[in-house]
Amino acid sequence: MNLRPSPSGFLGVLMLDTRFPRAVGDVGNPASFAIPVRHRVVAGASAQRAVRQADPALLASFVDAARQLVDEGAHAIATSCGFLVLFQQAMQAALPVPVWTSSLLKLPELSAPGVITVDALSLGAAHLHAAGADATVPVVGLAPGCHLQRALLEDQAHIDAQQAEADAVEAAQRLVARWPAVREIVLECTNLPPHAKAVARATRRPVHHVISLLHERWRALEANP
Repeated sequence: MNLRPSPSGFLGVLMLDTRFPRAVGDVGNPASFAIPVRHRVVAGASAQRAVRQADPALLASFVDAARQLVDEGAHAIATSCGFLVLFQQAMQAALPVPVWTSSLLKLPELSAPGVITVDALSLGAAHLHAAGADATVPVVGLAPGCHLQRALLEDQAHIDAQQAEADAVEAAQRLVARWPAVREIVLECTNLPPHAKAVARATRRPVHHVISLLHERWRALEANP
C-alpha cells in the first residue's frame, strides 16, 4: 500500500501488555503500516483478560491511554485485540476522534462473511452485535491447544512462523468446509494478518483483517477530514 502520509497526525494503536513476537503484518509491528502510527501499551491488559475474561475493568485503562494519544496528536484510535469490540461504543463516546477497535467492524460491509478467531469459545453474539453484525455469522477458532493459540493466549516468548501459518490455514479450511457459502473471511485476531495470504490461497476467498481495515478507514479519514 502506498498511502500519502498524513502531514500532521497519526493512528494511535492501543496494545495489550504482551511479550510474544509480532511479525510484519501483525498490528503490533510498525512495519505493518503504510500510514503514520504510534503504539501505546496498556499496562496489565493481558490477552487472557481481553479474550477469555472480557474484563470490563480494562475499559478505563484503554480510554485513559487513548486520551493520551489523542493529546499527542492521534487522529484515530485502534486496538491490538479484536475482542475489544465490546468497548467500541463506550470508547467512541469517550473520545473526540474515530475509534476502530476490531476487524469485526468490517462484517456489516460484507455479503457473506465468516470469522476466524483466536478462541471460538470466547467470541459470541455480544461481540458480533457490538460490531454491528448478525449473531449468525459463522465463526471458527484456532484449534484448541494448537501452537498459535497457546503462544498468544499464554503469552509465550516464541512463535514458530511455519506452524502458526499451518494453524491459521487449518482453521480457515474448517470454516469453508463447514460453511461453503462463506464468500469473505475476516480475521478477528490481530496476530493473524501475517498469514492472510496463505489463508486466501487455501480458501480462494478474499481475506479482511485489522491492517486492511485500518488502512481503509484511515484513507477515508484523510479524504474527508
